[in-house]
Amino acid sequence: MSAHLTWMIVRNNNAYLLKKRNIKKPFSTEPNNLSNLSSFRYNGLIHKKSVGIVATPDNKGFTVVYKKSKASHKPAKSTVKRTMKGGPRRSLYKLKKLMNANKYRTDLTKAALRRASAVLKSQKPLPVKKARAKKSD
Repeated sequence: MSAHLTWMIVRNNNAYLLKKRNIKKPFSTEPNNLSNLSSFRYNGLIHKKSVGIVATPDNKGFTVVYKKSKASHKPAKSTVKRTMKGGPRRSLYKLKKLMNANKYRTDLTKAALRRASAVLKSQKPLPVKKARAKKSD
């Protein structure tokens, strides 16, 4: 099926949809959704090619999960995982290079970089607050 037809079927009712009161655009919890918004562009299930960024289990870097379009009818073989642990600058550069060199969903490049940098930022330890010295009268 085409992505547009699948989207028309899935857009209002699916297991990953999160509808909240007073929020017009519903959220989505599906895998390979970079912005967690329920929209045609970011949906990770309907497209032949999709990209997802997740934190590594040891919280040192991130993993890029993407689908190969050749194996779209074999879900187990269609996903490829690449772990990037070479520090923030190097791994973000590698991610951008991966997306651009293969012409792989160029519309999602910035969103993938944003998601990856957010994952890397969440892995940094919080800065220690210094205790303020008490006033002496």
